Amino acid sequence: MTTSNNQKLLDELKASIITDKVCPELAKEATQLVFGDGSPSSRIVFVGEAPGKKEDETGLPFVGASGKLLNELLSKIGMLREDIYITNIVKYRPPENRDPSKEEKTAFLPYLKKQIDIIRPKIVITLGRHSMDCFLSKRKISEVHGQPEVVDGITYLPLYHPAAALYNGSMRQTLIDDFLKIPELI
Repeated sequence: MTTSNNQKLLDELKASIITDKVCPELAKEATQLVFGDGSPSSRIVFVGEAPGKKEDETGLPFVGASGKLLNELLSKIGMLREDIYITNIVKYRPPENRDPSKEEKTAFLPYLKKQIDIIRPKIVITLGRHSMDCFLSKRKISEVHGQPEVVDGITYLPLYHPAAALYNGSMRQTLIDDFLKIPELI
């Protein structure tokens, strides 16, 4: 697939979320859909949980404090944001920045899986337990972070969410150490 063809398919998928009225109550509360950003033919897809306030305002994932940390982590492994693709499970901001509900994650999961199918990355990096649960259920992030697992031909690497490192400084080094494993996997 070419990059432009992938982008066209991603644009169609984005439009279908709106047409299909996925999570209408959540959509009503949000400013806009936050679908994804980056290279549509990337070897790496990062998956977070849901947009926050800044993401809801801009329409782009990971542009707040967590996004700044993610950019720093990418630079540590010699990558730029343009080199990767980043999205969330839930595509609308939950009110008050609450965790996405099981129903919301379930409603958006087929679209997320289709995003991944279109991009065909070598590795999917889940950021936080909510995104990890979508692909590697019944695991604890505290036990499996930084440990790659292959499922249906795709390597999944569960990592702590950058927000965890922002709120708990002692987790920052763990996140950095886990991040340094990424180049080996690609």
